[in-house]
Amino acid sequence: MTGYYDIVLGLIPVALIGITAALLLVGLSLTSAVPIGAFVAMGIIGHAMFVNTPADASDEAQSARPPMNAD
Repeated sequence: MTGYYDIVLGLIPVALIGITAALLLVGLSLTSAVPIGAFVAMGIIGHAMFVNTPADASDEAQSARPPMNAD
């Protein structure tokens, strides 16, 4: 099953290469298209790191009940 972070890892090169190629086809120069594609890829990485953090999943999995054999 594909998780959120698997999709993020796939979207990073797609955003960088795909957006750059699309902007080149529209007529933008390479020196302008690459930073725009990189900015979108950075936004995807930033969303995965700071908005939808990996710690969110582990926080929900923990129960409020203490362990039975804890001292």
